[in-house]
Amino acid sequence: MSLIEALNWRYAVKKMNGEPAQQEKVDQIIEAIHLAPTSSGLQPFRLIVITDQALKEKITPIAFNQSQITDSSHLLVFAAFENYTEEGIDETFSRMNAERGLPDSATDAYKAQLKGMVLSRTAEENFNHATHQAYIGLGAAIAQAALLKVDSTPMEGFNGPELDKLLGLNEKGLKSVVLLPLGNRDEANDWLVNLKKVRTPMDKFLIEYK
Repeated sequence: MSLIEALNWRYAVKKMNGEPAQQEKVDQIIEAIHLAPTSSGLQPFRLIVITDQALKEKITPIAFNQSQITDSSHLLVFAAFENYTEEGIDETFSRMNAERGLPDSATDAYKAQLKGMVLSRTAEENFNHATHQAYIGLGAAIAQAALLKVDSTPMEGFNGPELDKLLGLNEKGLKSVVLLPLGNRDEANDWLVNLKKVRTPMDKFLIEYK
């Protein structure tokens, strides 16, 4: 199945049937997120995977009682760092250089330029930037899930501060930004399953400069 075919197959599932997604497929979705590109390779977000049913039940009211939370087998939480730090940037580039067999000084010029730009911004600006990077990972997850025929539902509808408190994210310098339940569609009870996928017509969506 091509990516285009997979994206035509997928939709934002409104009702899941509680059957678990295969762990092997979930592992591939996680790896796609891990391999997703981020600005300067900083990966300023973390992925939380929740399979504990009791914890999902606690999250459901925080997510406005959307049943996909409890009916999913795996709930992915994308959490962005509240800010960039000099230590975090140094750690990233030290790891890059070590794994590439380069001296730690190899990236000093670029690292100094990056720090000058990133560390001069406000925490709010950097959190917004980190959130954008998390969404790149979300896109990779949705695409990989579709290719594997694992159903998913991206969710912004939840109380972030309450979820952060429940998961202890504040102590890690993280804030939740988007959720992605994974599972299997309940075709008999999902009102959206058989509705035609509708998008803006291509002649209105695409703007070309030739």
